[in-house]
Amino acid sequence: MTTEFRYRAFISYSHSDEEWAKWLHRALETYRVPKHLVGRETEFGPVPERLTPVFRDRDELATATNLGDTLTRALEQSAFQIVICSPRAARSRWVNEEILTFKRFGREHRIFALVVDGEPGGSSKPETAEIECFPNALIYKMGAGGELLQERSEPIAADARPGKDSKLDAKLKLVAGMLAVGLDELKQREAHRRQVRMMWLAAGSVAGMAITSTLATAAWFARNEAERQRVRAEEEAETARQTTRFMVDLFKVSDPSEALGNTITAREILDKGAIRIRRDLANQPAIQATLMDTMGTVYTSLGLYDPAISLVKLAYERRLRLWGPDHAEVASSLGHLGEVLRLKSDYSEAEQSLRQALETRRKLFGESSPDVADTLSQLVELLSDMGEYAEAEPLIREALDIRRALYGATHPDVARSIEDLGRNYYERGKYDQAVAYLREALSMRRQLNPSANPALAQAMANLAWAYLGLGKFDEAEPLCRLVLAMNRQLYGDVHPETATSLNNLAYALQSRGDLDAAGKAYREALAINQKLLGGSHPNVAFNLNNLAVVEYGKGNRKEGVELLRQSLEMSRKVLGQEHPDVASRAATLAYWLVDAGQYEEAGRLLDESLAIRRKVLGPEHPQVAGTLTVKANLLLATHHYQEARDVAAEAQRILGLNMPRDSWQVAAAMNAEGAARTKLGDFAGAERLLLESRKGLEQSPIPDLAERGRVRLADLYSAWGKPDEARKYSRSN
Repeated sequence: MTTEFRYRAFISYSHSDEEWAKWLHRALETYRVPKHLVGRETEFGPVPERLTPVFRDRDELATATNLGDTLTRALEQSAFQIVICSPRAARSRWVNEEILTFKRFGREHRIFALVVDGEPGGSSKPETAEIECFPNALIYKMGAGGELLQERSEPIAADARPGKDSKLDAKLKLVAGMLAVGLDELKQREAHRRQVRMMWLAAGSVAGMAITSTLATAAWFARNEAERQRVRAEEEAETARQTTRFMVDLFKVSDPSEALGNTITAREILDKGAIRIRRDLANQPAIQATLMDTMGTVYTSLGLYDPAISLVKLAYERRLRLWGPDHAEVASSLGHLGEVLRLKSDYSEAEQSLRQALETRRKLFGESSPDVADTLSQLVELLSDMGEYAEAEPLIREALDIRRALYGATHPDVARSIEDLGRNYYERGKYDQAVAYLREALSMRRQLNPSANPALAQAMANLAWAYLGLGKFDEAEPLCRLVLAMNRQLYGDVHPETATSLNNLAYALQSRGDLDAAGKAYREALAINQKLLGGSHPNVAFNLNNLAVVEYGKGNRKEGVELLRQSLEMSRKVLGQEHPDVASRAATLAYWLVDAGQYEEAGRLLDESLAIRRKVLGPEHPQVAGTLTVKANLLLATHHYQEARDVAAEAQRILGLNMPRDSWQVAAAMNAEGAARTKLGDFAGAERLLLESRKGLEQSPIPDLAERGRVRLADLYSAWGKPDEARKYSRSN
């Protein structure tokens, strides 16, 4: 029966889930069917040796001239269909069409689902409808005439969401369905395969000993091994003694006048220690490298990145010379180096160091070790800083699977991976899901350690930022204040974490309209980061951007534009030309330039912003909609009213996929469409949109949006011939 089909399976998925599709494609095509199952007769025909080939459209359609014909033909020639299910897939017209087409071939029973996000059956309740992961064509059965019925089906699904099936179990469930065999048979085969591998390793060792050894040589080897272990133990004990003595001496003050009484600082101690490490331990490279690495991580924790990089690089170089590349200590130094390079925004070198550390740890410790999970998390932070959020998500899930398998459901490292997932969802515009994960992580942190600690502070900050993204300022501000107090207690007044919490509080204050207090907090954060990080750094650019928005909102427009230009140029320099932060600053500057009548430059900036956001974030990200809203305002100012209406409507459609209708972002797009309809003479349509948008505009952190909405209502009623209504919204009132 398998000879009837060209493809073993057809993978249907949304572009946003491409990383999952790549993984599944590779996992199926590299899977070897157990030999004892090959040839067995099943309802789908004899069991094949391999599950190849598998059709994934972005691999197969590179030379296609007719997308519709090619997809239809591929579906017709596929034995099975696997749908990667997420809220994006549920909203995708093309995924839905592919399922309908496959069902119309009479193969409804050959469709399997892989749930990667969202909630199966969420559409059955209004409050969870937006996170439904099954497309309609998968939910409902098909009638004899090829139309969907009202009768719901029960799709056969593997579930790769956090806390559900592991990737291995999800893959085996899909394979079992395609082969029409029991899942236990495949799981037993996997367990047997691991046992056989261990048996062969053991047998190989025994055989080698039988061939090359006698009782006498075995005793000789044992004696030598014991001697090696003794020498190693002595070396480790000596390292510990030397390290302890060094650290004790470091904190001694031989001349009290040198430290001016009791005012010696941690920085003075560290600098003194760094000099002594280089000078006194040159003949003991292993101990020297250990202390350099340790001191480097201490410098990092204090936000002193330049001396940290210098020490950790030296530690790495010495360890590499001592032990070669495949050694745990070398991988440890690479991990520390990658972390501090990331904080210094040297992303290229940071990525090289972290990927090398990950490769070494996989080789040394296996795929499921805590060291591998830790390095995955470090790499996730780096990719997030680089704006590569889609690439980061599979690494987060891999680390989470490892940690849950190692530690169970509740553990600090499990909480860290859940936080990573929440932040990833936030950056990709999935705010409700972000809040759900971040609440879960914060609850776990409080359960593990309710007292003030860095991890708890970070968990609170993450949730506060997600609340800000959703416009829940009343819930965000108290968290922001608590985090700032906690970070001052933990780190002091001059530290990157303190600067970050100041920035977050400032944004909450700005969103509530307290621009003076927000500006003060932004300036304090800027001063801290400039002192610690220098004049050109992503955090400095971020502070300049935020301060620019506040000054512009206070009416200091010239100063605001100048600060934003500085931020944009710095962002291009330190982040590259295709980073989401560059797109954000370009869009904001364009918005202001439209008001100033500088339409040509505003148009160039909007084209830049749209190109970056569509490429990096995907075409249906809320930030793409934000740029479209600004573009609609530019089109209004340049009298392109029909195009302005269409662009604003598209912005609303995209925002509606991820945000509530009463949010200020939706209101801004709605208001722009209403203004365009006024100019086109559609007064009733304009009135509906302009009135509905008023409440959302009043919640906006952009001060002039509400005023702009009022003016547009006055313009509408003047054009409509309703002077009484026009006077109601005129400036004098």
